[in-house]
Amino acid sequence: MAMLSSARLLLFTIIICAPLFGSGQAPAPYAPSHEEMLARYRAAAARDSAVKNTIVGAVVNAHWMADGKGFWYRSGTGHDSGAVYVEAGTGKKRSISGEELRSMDTLFRTRGPHHQFNEPPSRWESFSTPGLSPDKRYNAYIEDNNVFIKPVSGGEAVQYTKDGSAAHPYGSLAWSPDSKYVVGYHITPVEDSPVYYVLSSVPGTTRGQLRSHPYKQPGDPFTTYEMYVFAVGGKTPLKVNTPIIDFFDAPFLHWTADKRYFLYEKVDRGHQRFRIIEVDAENGSTRTIVDEQTKTFIYTNRIYTCYLPATHEILWVSEKDGWRHLYLVDPRTGVVRTEITRGNYAIRDIDSVDEKKREIWFSAGGMNTGEDPYYLHYYRIGFDGGNLVELTPAHANHSVVFSPDKKYYLDTYSAVNIAPVTELRLTATGKKITEVERADISAYLSVVKHLPQPFVAKGRDGVTDIWGIFCVPAEFDSSRCYPIIENIYAGPQDAYCPKSFMGYNREMQSLADLGFIVVSIDGMGTAYRSKAFHDVCWKNLADGGFADRILWMKALAKRYPFVDSTRVGLYGTSAGGQNAVGGLLFHPEFYKAGVAACGCQDNRIDKQWWNEQWMGYPVGPHYAEQSNVTNAWRLSGDLLLIVGEADENVPPESTYRVIDALIKAKKTFDFFPVPGMGHGDGGVYGRGRKRDFFVKHLLGAEPPNRNRDELTKEN
Repeated sequence: MAMLSSARLLLFTIIICAPLFGSGQAPAPYAPSHEEMLARYRAAAARDSAVKNTIVGAVVNAHWMADGKGFWYRSGTGHDSGAVYVEAGTGKKRSISGEELRSMDTLFRTRGPHHQFNEPPSRWESFSTPGLSPDKRYNAYIEDNNVFIKPVSGGEAVQYTKDGSAAHPYGSLAWSPDSKYVVGYHITPVEDSPVYYVLSSVPGTTRGQLRSHPYKQPGDPFTTYEMYVFAVGGKTPLKVNTPIIDFFDAPFLHWTADKRYFLYEKVDRGHQRFRIIEVDAENGSTRTIVDEQTKTFIYTNRIYTCYLPATHEILWVSEKDGWRHLYLVDPRTGVVRTEITRGNYAIRDIDSVDEKKREIWFSAGGMNTGEDPYYLHYYRIGFDGGNLVELTPAHANHSVVFSPDKKYYLDTYSAVNIAPVTELRLTATGKKITEVERADISAYLSVVKHLPQPFVAKGRDGVTDIWGIFCVPAEFDSSRCYPIIENIYAGPQDAYCPKSFMGYNREMQSLADLGFIVVSIDGMGTAYRSKAFHDVCWKNLADGGFADRILWMKALAKRYPFVDSTRVGLYGTSAGGQNAVGGLLFHPEFYKAGVAACGCQDNRIDKQWWNEQWMGYPVGPHYAEQSNVTNAWRLSGDLLLIVGEADENVPPESTYRVIDALIKAKKTFDFFPVPGMGHGDGGVYGRGRKRDFFVKHLLGAEPPNRNRDELTKEN
């Protein structure tokens, strides 16, 4: 079957979806009969099965040779699969036999088309007693909660502290690289309180089984660390002149080239201040190198630093100018020497740093004008901000895998409505060597009939572009208008709307096939845009970006008459479960039905690190004011709640407290608890219940009666 170019594929999609772009008379609301719904269920299930192995060439799983001169990968699917060898320097390809494949010396095996980023080392690490010094001359250890250092060659151990106790031990010791110092802490440990759940259906038992695990909730105390330096050859501890560390664990230490000083990072509780602090190990004095403060939040999990002691430099990523950018800091002065990147775009991740070439490899979104700002592109840039090289020029969403020696890379790019293309490129220049694969999705399209489509509309400010996608039923009828179902996840730690070709990820499309327009949108308050875009979530998780989402769906309905914005539902899991309930409670004029799975329905009940990051510390009245438990009385739409009884991510009582509040408010709702299930959407059965729920409440049709095996019977 001939492969389609990206341009031809997009044209093909538009032709197939031509009715979507027509006008004509105002369509009538789609209101199927029970028998018609049974037929749609059967057809959707048949398509879900039929699409398997219909996409060819979407993934190039490269296995590089030991000499780095080429790689092989498997091409095709099922019985038609074979192996292809690519000569990296020329791009020449040839098929290889199984015998030849077995004889090849494979050095490196990638895990798929997605680039695996090298995450920076943790800046908050709990150290055990370090034991042997780097020069192997001393042992440092904790005994009876106090600090001792003893020569390996023999002799008496030196006891540095005597006030350690079980309630306040010393610990988390770390050696300096030159073996002259040990850094440790006087610790006030805190044991996290437990949360509980009951397993109701454990095989072989006749009673429910109580389970518990430690769980820190917003406002709970942290273990504290008071920093000391213990000099080898000395006898007394040196208290460092720095605040007690009362948030996160003992920090990772970065020693300077002369080994006299070390730097560590400190985030204040509340996520509004980040510091890099220098300590003089000789006298315990300190100096602040970087001091970033904000009125909203610093996204702690996305802090990036790279310490270069040989050149007295720190690479630092910050949003201090309103966008996430790279800076070069001189630790001797604390001055930003160079603003390496700048502009209205956001650095996403740092892949690697080449100290010798003084180059940084990174990914970013939003650099290309007129393009979806969430599309991921890869770049290389010099420490001085010059010689910016774009490694992924195609206007699409990219993932990159480098060869082991980084001389070459494979760039796989796609969009939700454009099939994947994989190219081999030369790292030094970004020059394209060859097109390795261009996915053939013609067989896939013959089954699914339509691909998801991107759509952009203005947000609440009338200026900011809000991006999303929508799926239409395979059996689309332009004379009908279909209800909307939003697949929602407004967790501020990420952006959720798919950007790459979705392929077999069929839940949204399969749900659409029952007679819905299924959408996914990234509203304000989510990540990867400007700081101002993200800040909307600050102490404001109930916002959920709904003002932008609703405008987007109304704009979609205005553009396409087959979209019915008077019948709208939403579903989500975890933070999305919170959003699904929140949409019904706070925007009942728009959302009419919702399915919420394992939602963090009250931010006081959920995990500390996630909720304090966005809702702030200390826990204030805004936590209760925005709680779905507090506001359960507002429910006017139709709601299905799903929870796994063994959820260790979001405590099950988060959902049960909503239920309690709904009962007390005399509200009607559906509830589906799943015995033994952890954090999830109810699995295959739960997703089936979700479909039935929307069919009943948005289409007004009777879903299949599985007790009578209606789906296995012919009409």
